Amino acid sequence: MIAAKNVSKVYQVADGEFYALRDVSIEIKDREYVSILGTSGSGKSTLMHIIGLLDRPTSGQVLINGKNVETLSDNQLSSIRGQSIGFVFQQFNLIQKLTVRENILLPTVYAKHKLAFNANDYANELLERFGISQRADFYTNKLSGGQQQRVAIARALIMKPALVLADEPTGNLDSKTGEEILQLMESLNRDLGVTICIVTHDKNVAHRTKRQIFVKDGEIVKKY
Repeated sequence: MIAAKNVSKVYQVADGEFYALRDVSIEIKDREYVSILGTSGSGKSTLMHIIGLLDRPTSGQVLINGKNVETLSDNQLSSIRGQSIGFVFQQFNLIQKLTVRENILLPTVYAKHKLAFNANDYANELLERFGISQRADFYTNKLSGGQQQRVAIARALIMKPALVLADEPTGNLDSKTGEEILQLMESLNRDLGVTICIVTHDKNVAHRTKRQIFVKDGEIVKKY
């Protein structure tokens, strides 16, 4: 599905160069449930941004379904992101002046192609599946943290992406609510075949996934 081959990300700093990633190669296959595990500053978020097409590597290749995206324009990358990749963040990143339903449907508003499905009907399915249908017309500041994260996950799924990247999805939640969110992620992978990659510093979260990719000091390592 998506792969990084010999990817490096280098920043110019006062005393020379800083390698956020150094010659990293990974592959995430269709229907996988995988995690990228590393401490703060390890390079895991940089790696997520690159495989999520939010950033470009300094060197190396990113391939989607075997196609190198290096030569694509920013608009072309944006189009691929919108159609193929859903994002879930620790801070939820919901728009408080919009209702739950409007937040979920927001990616469809910016879609540059005609959808092959009815977005409103699919939003209703997601609302029901995530147990938040009764909150559909609420503003998000009236929701609990767990409910807000469910809205964020539904928003990530509304375009029916091939891949969902979740950056510390339980980081702002208590342990009970975090467990519920992880169970939801597992069900999406198991029941719907959604490919999910969780980026986390938490070993307990990472070990819930079927495969772990360990990142340390900008490199892939065998052990965390």
